Amino acid sequence: MANMSLKKVRMPEQDPNVRNRNFLEVALGYTEEQAIEEANRCLQCKTKPCVAGCPVMVKIPEFIKLVAEGNMEAAYHVIKETNSLPAVCGRVCPQESQCEALCVRTKKGESVGIGRLERYVADWYMANREPEVKKPITNGKKVAVVGGGPAGLTCAGDLAKEGYEVTIFEAFHVAGGVLMYGIPEFRLPKALVQSEITTLKDLGVEIKTNMVIGKVLSLDELLEEGYEAVFVGSGAGLPSFLKIPGENLNGVYSANEFLTRVNLMKAYKFPDCDTPVRVGKNVAVVGGGNVAMDAARSAKRLGAENVYIVYRRSEEELPARVEEVHHAMEEGIKFKLLNNPVEILGTEKGWVKGITCVKMTLGDMDASGRRRPIAQEGSEHVLDVETVIIAIGQSPNPMITSTTPDLKTQKWGGIIVEETTGLSSKEGVYAGGDVVTGAATVILAMGAGKDAAKAIDTYIKNKK
Repeated sequence: MANMSLKKVRMPEQDPNVRNRNFLEVALGYTEEQAIEEANRCLQCKTKPCVAGCPVMVKIPEFIKLVAEGNMEAAYHVIKETNSLPAVCGRVCPQESQCEALCVRTKKGESVGIGRLERYVADWYMANREPEVKKPITNGKKVAVVGGGPAGLTCAGDLAKEGYEVTIFEAFHVAGGVLMYGIPEFRLPKALVQSEITTLKDLGVEIKTNMVIGKVLSLDELLEEGYEAVFVGSGAGLPSFLKIPGENLNGVYSANEFLTRVNLMKAYKFPDCDTPVRVGKNVAVVGGGNVAMDAARSAKRLGAENVYIVYRRSEEELPARVEEVHHAMEEGIKFKLLNNPVEILGTEKGWVKGITCVKMTLGDMDASGRRRPIAQEGSEHVLDVETVIIAIGQSPNPMITSTTPDLKTQKWGGIIVEETTGLSSKEGVYAGGDVVTGAATVILAMGAGKDAAKAIDTYIKNKK
């Protein structure tokens, strides 16, 4: 029965004043009744505009129709036709700017909760069914995948389904990439990520960890070892800094290091886990994206009393997902908007004691399409903090490109590829995800992995 409510069925969540002291998942997920109620808001449009907004082309109306009928198992199999990580995407995809943005229901009210339904279906399947994975018959062709993040996992999975013998070379001690080191447990439980990766292993994908390509082996050496193609999905793990005085003080972290310590190395379980992380009572996080929100919300959970987001533009320009900003505000994160750091202040012993900021106003549009921030003269003021976390972006680590001279790159380090295939300047080498685009979304990286898998399959089949 059609549900013409203008609003999505509300997602149950932990109370903000409880969750900001634990690392358990914030959003608790729909019940079956709530999922069916939300699925009945879908109008089953013949034109399927939502599908055009999905980088991996999930058959959205088809799976939602099955949810409305209560057939969760069939809905799961529809999603899995094109999306190898549905439990992940249901949680971290920016659906509001992709599939849900094109939903017809937005013309009058809120979109259908596509992401919430995808999450529900994936969680239902994990809880109620054993994965039915049939390892394909090998075609005898080997492909190497560099990086076990979203792009690499997707590319590897799609190629394995076609019979390729795929090996993932992962630099860390565990596969998952940004899903493991970057996104906190309270947004994306790590056991869930590893469960999705186990499905890939069951398809026959081999994962070699602690393999830093560009140091242990070069791309040329991989090709010499009999891999007929290589996909590079090594991400963007090199942090950017502000280049202001005081960035070398004790108590200054890149968001990359801070979140890796907290998530991958489980500092939030210290001393049960060996990795410590120091936050102090007062923390400033510089930046306004999802990574900044993750760092700020993690610092709060680690015991900080006051956590500030310092961002040089206004709330309207914040690049983070609206949901993440909303959750951060609910959890007591303080937003110091239209403020720009100019110096980090230290004690005589070299520890952070404050951050000097200037107030900003917004001028004309700049090249990014946002209003340019302009410093106000005489507006310097000090924010007393013991920790500063810099979250202003990342770029690709140059280890691979510096050891592969015939691999063309952008000035900022990204690998240059053909847009639709991911083919690089080097024969047999493809790339996709953040190593090509710079830091972007999980689903865009997955889309690039899918496109490259298709192109690699065509390339190998056409080789003389």
